[in-house]
Amino acid sequence: MEGKRTCCARWPASSSNDRTDARRQDTTGEGQLSESQERVGIYPGTFDPITLGHCDIIRRGAKLVDRLIIGVTTNPSKNPMFSPQERMDMVNREVAALGVANVEVVGFNALLMRFAEKQGAQVIVRGLRAVADFEYEYQMAGMNQQLNDDIETVFLMADVSLQPIASKLVKEIAQFGGDISPFVSPAVKRDVGDRVAEQGLKGDY
Repeated sequence: MEGKRTCCARWPASSSNDRTDARRQDTTGEGQLSESQERVGIYPGTFDPITLGHCDIIRRGAKLVDRLIIGVTTNPSKNPMFSPQERMDMVNREVAALGVANVEVVGFNALLMRFAEKQGAQVIVRGLRAVADFEYEYQMAGMNQQLNDDIETVFLMADVSLQPIASKLVKEIAQFGGDISPFVSPAVKRDVGDRVAEQGLKGDY
């Protein structure tokens, strides 16, 4: 069965020279990029809060494209701990700490594929922590392919040491007085701690 496929593997990091050479190829072949085109990727998420797992995917995803756009979803239906602007500020701060220059942060409240089309993206980057993640993400990738089969989905496996990390669990641990320092940066730990202090701890102990 022919057609677009989603990737589920660690892509080898492409150097800046490789990306430049790709853009300089003859544009008569299918799938080749012209001199003026960039290879743009979207890494979408709520990032409430951004974790070390997210940062690992950002660092590695940025190597695969000329420009990586971190799409911070602003949909309030998820009842996030932090506002859209607070989350974008946190992500911007963490990206600056990573030292990756080809990453930008954009908020959006729309269908992911519509956002990707508007940004001129060719790739959606998704991180996988476990088999359960893959089942959901594979289904979503298939749906997105039906909406626009010119945009590929690339799955990056989380680093083994970071696989257990999830924003939801980080918040829950903090709300019950646990230590979240193994899962987030010191700056994010302070942000979460301050918000928990405002809202009050949960639990009896």
